[in-house]
Amino acid sequence: MAETAGMTVDETRTVQVEQLWVPDNLDSPDAADFLDAVEVGRRVRMETWGSDDLAYTPLEKLLELSDPYERQIILVAKVDGAIVGTVDIALPLADNMDLAEFTLDILPEYQRQGVGRQLLEAAEQLARAEGRTMILVDTNHPATSLTEVPDDQLIPGSGAGFIPVSSREVDFAQRSGYTLQHIEQFSSCVLPLDSRLVADLQLEAEDANGGRYTLHHWTDRCPDQWLEAIATLENAAGEVVRGEDDEERPGAVEATGIVFDAEVLRETEDAALAQGRRTVVTAVEHVASGRLVGLTTISVLAQRQDVVFQDDTLVLQEHRGNKLGLLIKVANMQRLSEQFPDARVIYTWNAPENRYLLTVNRQLGFTTAGVTGLWQKELPDRGPKVTSSE
Repeated sequence: MAETAGMTVDETRTVQVEQLWVPDNLDSPDAADFLDAVEVGRRVRMETWGSDDLAYTPLEKLLELSDPYERQIILVAKVDGAIVGTVDIALPLADNMDLAEFTLDILPEYQRQGVGRQLLEAAEQLARAEGRTMILVDTNHPATSLTEVPDDQLIPGSGAGFIPVSSREVDFAQRSGYTLQHIEQFSSCVLPLDSRLVADLQLEAEDANGGRYTLHHWTDRCPDQWLEAIATLENAAGEVVRGEDDEERPGAVEATGIVFDAEVLRETEDAALAQGRRTVVTAVEHVASGRLVGLTTISVLAQRQDVVFQDDTLVLQEHRGNKLGLLIKVANMQRLSEQFPDARVIYTWNAPENRYLLTVNRQLGFTTAGVTGLWQKELPDRGPKVTSSE
């Protein structure tokens, strides 16, 4: 277990940064630190969002670490032997081999005391040692923190959306040398959908496509007959920037640059099930050509079936304008509630320039919960010292 000598939080206490030991199971005698690290993440999300809906349970986090498409290393900061901060370092294994993604969590009572600075410096050093030169980190901002005051709006390089300049997280990211690249709008919707609303939206979508399309549904595993079609659809979607009918949760498999075929699709399904994740899918077929032209997926975690996540929604360019995004999302959310009746809320992330899908989501009842800022930094040969007081 690697360890670095720490900086002083105050005159009597020192921060120690070390790599977290991942236990074989949660009942192991050496699982205490792992459980404490997961609890840090839960407490941070409680502070940010007012609930722990977005927090991992210990078992979910343990299962996630077996992801075959990325390697994860967790560093922890300890004060007086207690874990007060963590940084999760995700290293893609299928593509983007120069990339590392960090998730940094510091307990509220240890923020602005240098803990985050030391963890981030250690994570950057580790990433550099792993041959990674591009770092991505995110900052999260609840809707209550967003302001209409122009001077408090930091606009990303993409030119769409903003985050509050006055936030502690923004100050820390900027002082650490990161540049805001992109914004994701974070939204939630109460489940199940109202039956009258569902009927009205289905009618609207069906009127727009004139019976030229039909739907197919499955859970977890794609039927054999559609395997090649889904692989073709995924690869076609990956070749272009996602457009007006497209949606993606950060971290989705498609973001790794994987080239899909039937075998790879089965491997990704097996990996999801091994991590305790269920997947509800609706695909849409163009009847005249017999071709699948769109799909949408929702993920359900084994340990928390009350909180679910919208993953991909994509429609091929030539079939847009027929309200297929609305058609498949309504249908899939209905199937979700039938199969997983405990689901009470669904979360999704969208680019703010994605006007079509944001409109669809508003029709479905999604409301803005906040925004996520996506930050980037290219590591030099020898990184500059971070000057933030995080």
